[in-house]
Amino acid sequence: MSQMPQLSACPSCEEPLESGDRFCGACGYDLSAVPVRPEDNPTITMNGSVPAQGAPAAGAYPEPPRVPPAGGGWPAPGPNGAGGPQAAHLPTDLQGTDSGGSALPPDAPPPPGAPPAPAAGVRFDHPPQAAGHPVPPGSAEGHPVPTGGYAPQSDGYPAQSETYQAQQPDEYLLQAPDPRVSADPAAQAAGAGGKVCVACRAGRVDDDGYCENCGHAQPRERDHMEQESGPVAAVSDRGLRHHRNEDAFAIGSTALPDGSPASVAIVCDGVSSATRPDDASMAASKAASEALLAALPRGTHPQQAMHDAIIAASRAVNSLAAEPATAREHAPHQNAPACTIVGAVVTSGLLIVGWVGDSRAYWVPVDRSAPPARLTEDDSWAAQMVAAGLMSEAEAYADERAHAITGWLGADAYELEPHTAAFKPDRPGVVVVCTDGLWNYAEAAEELARVVPLDAAAHPLHSARVLVGHALDGGGHDNVTVALVPFPAVSQGAGSA
Repeated sequence: MSQMPQLSACPSCEEPLESGDRFCGACGYDLSAVPVRPEDNPTITMNGSVPAQGAPAAGAYPEPPRVPPAGGGWPAPGPNGAGGPQAAHLPTDLQGTDSGGSALPPDAPPPPGAPPAPAAGVRFDHPPQAAGHPVPPGSAEGHPVPTGGYAPQSDGYPAQSETYQAQQPDEYLLQAPDPRVSADPAAQAAGAGGKVCVACRAGRVDDDGYCENCGHAQPRERDHMEQESGPVAAVSDRGLRHHRNEDAFAIGSTALPDGSPASVAIVCDGVSSATRPDDASMAASKAASEALLAALPRGTHPQQAMHDAIIAASRAVNSLAAEPATAREHAPHQNAPACTIVGAVVTSGLLIVGWVGDSRAYWVPVDRSAPPARLTEDDSWAAQMVAAGLMSEAEAYADERAHAITGWLGADAYELEPHTAAFKPDRPGVVVVCTDGLWNYAEAAEELARVVPLDAAAHPLHSARVLVGHALDGGGHDNVTVALVPFPAVSQGAGSA
C-alpha cells in the first residue's frame, strides 16, 4: 500500500486537515486520490543564496551535452568570454535545415500582385528611448553588450539589447496606417459619393437612408427645417411620434408693381392615409409659392393670385398619381397622394388667406389688449357638424371623427373648392400659418395668442421656434409646421428666398 501524502489542507476546498485524514471533513474529497509529490530538484538561484536543505550541492546536476543541431553550429561566443553573461541564443540565430539536413532556400520575394505587407507597428513592451539619443549598439552604461544577449544595469537586472528587442515577435502591435490605403471611412464614403452613418461613423448610408454597416436610420433633411426670408420665417419638425415629416412650407417676399412690399407663406400637411404624403405636401407648397411670387409682381390681385396658386398646387399633387413611384407604393386601401394647404399674402394694407383642408391661419395683434382671431374654417367633419348645428364646437372636436377632412388636394378629391378671404387689419400684428400639429395644442385663437411671444413681429424665426416647441412639449403627436408673417409687410426689396 502506497504511503498517503501528508497534506495540510484539502486540495478541493482548502479546509485544514489533520494527520491521518483519508477524506476531507468539509467536502468529502478523497485524499488518497492525491498523487504523491515527486521529488523535486529546485533550480538554484544565481544571487548567491544558500540552497534549501536537502537540495543537491552545486555541480551535482548532470549538465546536458552541448550538441549543436545537425547541419549548423552554435554562434561564436560574445566578446565577454567566460567571465561575462552567457549569450542568449534564439532560434533565429541558427540556419534552418530541411528533413535531409540541407540548408533551407532563402525566402522568395512576394509576387507582383500580392497585397502590401503590413506597416511597422508600435511596441509598448520595449523600454522607451529618448528621441535623438539612441543607445549605442555595443554598449550600455559602459558595459559591452554580447550579440543577442543582455547588458547589465546599475540595479542589477540585465537590460535587453537592441538586437534582442528587434528579434522579438511583435505580439502586441498597434498597426500603423498604411498611407496607400485610406483609413478614414468618411473620406472613403465621400470618394464614393455617399454619406457616412452618424451612429457608427464607419458605414455608408444607402439610398433608403439606412447605414450599410449598423443598420441605423439616418436623420432626414426634412425632420427639422427652418427658414427665414426677410420679415417672414417658418419652422417645421417631424414631432415625437411620426417616423417622417409629411409637412412642408414655402416662404418668400416680393414687390408689387407700385413698389410696395408683399410677403408670402404657404404651409401644407400631407394626408398620412394616402400614398407619398410627404411628396404631395412638398410639391404643393413649391407650386403655390412659385405661382404667387410670379403673379404678384405682374399686378394680379392678391386674392386672385391666391386662388390661382391653390389651383396650381392641386395640379402638382395630381401629377404625382401618374408617376411610377406612386404605382409601386399604391395599395388597394391607400389613396392617391394628397395634402392640405393654407397660405397667406401680406401687403402694406391687405391680408389675404387661402386654404383647402384643416390647416389654419390665425391673426394675433401686437397690442394684446385687442382680440386675436382665426381666419380660416376647417374642411373637416367637426366643422360640418358645428356649421349644421348638430354639435357644439367642444363636442365636435372631442369626437374621434373630428379630424376627418372633407377637402384636400389630390387626384381623388371629390371637388376642389379653394377658399380665399381678404382682411384689412387696422393695427399691426402677425399672421400665424400652421398645420394641425400646432393648433391641436392651442386650438382657440386666445390660447394660441398666449403662446405667441410679444415680439413675434420683430423676431419671427424665434417665435416660430417657440410655437413648435409648445407643440413638442405638449406631446408632439403629429408633424408640426408654423410660418409667421408680420403685418403690415416690411420692405425688403424685390425677390424671394
